[in-house]
Amino acid sequence: MSILALNGGSATIKAASFSLRDGVVQRIAAWNVGREEGVDYLSRELSKAPELAAPDIVVHRIVHGADHFAEATELTDDVMVLLRKLEPLAPLHQPFNLDLVEEARRAWPLAQHIGCFDTAFHQTQSDLQRRYALPRVFHERGIKHYGFHGLSYAYVSRALFAREPALREGRVVIAHLGSGASACAVQCGVSVATSMGFSPLDGLVMGTRCGQLDPGVLLHLLREGMDVQALEKLLYKESGLLGVSGISPDLQVLLSSDDLQAEQAITLFVRRCCEVIAALAASMQGIDALVFTGGIGEHQAETRAYIMQRLGWLGAYMDEARNTEHSWCISAANSRVRVFVVPTDEEQEMVRQAFEERRVSP
Repeated sequence: MSILALNGGSATIKAASFSLRDGVVQRIAAWNVGREEGVDYLSRELSKAPELAAPDIVVHRIVHGADHFAEATELTDDVMVLLRKLEPLAPLHQPFNLDLVEEARRAWPLAQHIGCFDTAFHQTQSDLQRRYALPRVFHERGIKHYGFHGLSYAYVSRALFAREPALREGRVVIAHLGSGASACAVQCGVSVATSMGFSPLDGLVMGTRCGQLDPGVLLHLLREGMDVQALEKLLYKESGLLGVSGISPDLQVLLSSDDLQAEQAITLFVRRCCEVIAALAASMQGIDALVFTGGIGEHQAETRAYIMQRLGWLGAYMDEARNTEHSWCISAANSRVRVFVVPTDEEQEMVRQAFEERRVSP
């Protein structure tokens, strides 16, 4: 059996091909391509290997499932209609995710297409945690915290508990830091709070997204005459590291720059990370472990160091040598909070969910 996982992100498409033999799923190949290359490129790549050319199952990352989907789901026509209605909640991701599904259905019409949802991991959060301080009628209309990066959090927490089983009953903050960035409080193995809310805009400073912002700013801009489309473009595509630095949305580029605006963007990113980590620790009344993951979290030792320098008051101290080596555990011997670097694998998690949640059969 051949399985293809398609992970459409804010900037690229990550894809991985797997085979299932004798009940064991094995990764065969992986690609990281630009959005514009899409399914046509992947179809050509797969055609080079006859055993992969026609996948039996295609598993798709879907950013927003609202409260409708708590597990992997077959992407029927009716499901796609419902998911299209959620596009305004995640305009940078959802339309692209669903367009990718449509392309894949045309390319591989005989395959079973399964959706896995970034929002599903956070459905364990309490009703109170998910509420905004708005009249209750808005909550009933779906105006609530949803949370995102759930596929990453599911994989990373599973990988962490496999090597550190005592933490399964502990209080863990996972920081998924990349072009999109968020953090999640995981207590006794489930999500109890997260930095993103109704949309993937909230929380941390991101590559081109603003993160936390006073709603009064939006009202002011609307009164000044900015229309909704321009406001959406500003918040999703022109803000964050790019907006503050005026140089790049790439944190590695900014770290290499001696420009003052680049330094300000880095400092804002780091400060906001620390504020959110502290708030999530408070939501659990303490913290036993901090985990870095995502492109920045896994690969940028310098950024991790900047963040850790501000967390000593929390009892979290870093071993510089371990951090430079990107070791599994980078906390110092005297650190009360254990600190880990855990590579994420959303494609592997998507395949796991598709099988374990019994939407497909081996």
